[in-house]
Amino acid sequence: MMALLLLQNSGIFSTLKKRFIEGGPFFMWLILICLLVALTFLVFGFFSFKSNIEKSKKMISLASDVSILGLVFGFLGSTIGMIQAFDAIEAIGDVSTSMMAGGLKVAFLTTVFGAITFILPRIGIIVLKALQKA
Repeated sequence: MMALLLLQNSGIFSTLKKRFIEGGPFFMWLILICLLVALTFLVFGFFSFKSNIEKSKKMISLASDVSILGLVFGFLGSTIGMIQAFDAIEAIGDVSTSMMAGGLKVAFLTTVFGAITFILPRIGIIVLKALQKA
């Protein structure tokens, strides 16, 4: 319990939470769901590794597909965010560089989280495939 409280109070979790909220709820939640589902498939793949190799391979495939979906959601959210930012710039007319940079930062948050959703399960997939070949 104490370790959980320490982790919650650390700077990285508060920063991630802040960035998650900044990125917009719709795409960020979709990306988070993809990450959790991909990691769940990986856990099932590791648990079924010794007893059922075919199920383990199926879980690798599903984890791979879901992690790619999270990456695509990230790019889609970023593209839509950029379009909204440029629409706002067009409506306002003259925009300061700090406002432009802030809008672009928010637009790229979904891309970053999508890339994390792709990379983390990919590491597990590589490890699981290496174990299957050994």
